[in-house]
Amino acid sequence: MKRLSATDLRRRFGEVIEDAKLEPVLIEKGGRPVVVVLSYEDYQRLQDLEDEWWGEQARKAAAEGFLSAEETEAWLKEKIHETDSEPSGT
Repeated sequence: MKRLSATDLRRRFGEVIEDAKLEPVLIEKGGRPVVVVLSYEDYQRLQDLEDEWWGEQARKAAAEGFLSAEETEAWLKEKIHETDSEPSGT
């Protein structure tokens, strides 16, 4: 995967778009990864994979049963607590 600074992205935007058609391009700011530019085809492939994954999760849930309202609330509270405990990254 190509790596590029945000400053270079501003200078070479057209070139980056062309590069992204061939492979994803990682954009860094302050030496840290920030975003990835990828082709529409790669994006669509990832969307299709995600849709397939969620469909499989729905099929499993239907076969194995669903969480009760109480279980769902407890799970959500746990996830919110985990997210609040994580460093912000900014």
